[in-house]
Amino acid sequence: MEQNQQPNQPQLQIKVRDEELKGAYSNLMQILHTKEEFVLDFFLNAPPQGILASRVIVSPGHAKRIVAALAENIKKYEEKFGKIEGGEAPEGKIGFIK
Repeated sequence: MEQNQQPNQPQLQIKVRDEELKGAYSNLMQILHTKEEFVLDFFLNAPPQGILASRVIVSPGHAKRIVAALAENIKKYEEKFGKIEGGEAPEGKIGFIK
């Protein structure tokens, strides 16, 4: 049983399309926000032109839960595999074209 699942709580069934299971690689991210939502844009930065790989829009509360879950998993990762070295931030600005 999941840690957060209460007894007698119905189990959530999630459908996933085959094309979604392969995931999308991203090596660049941009975050935008309004009062009501956070927009997480994940890019594949492959010069001469980057490509938007995925856009995820979440509520502020969910964004905070994502940060906490990511921090917890980074801690577990580093305990098992060693410290993750920070990478260099990309130079320049991100611009969109249609």
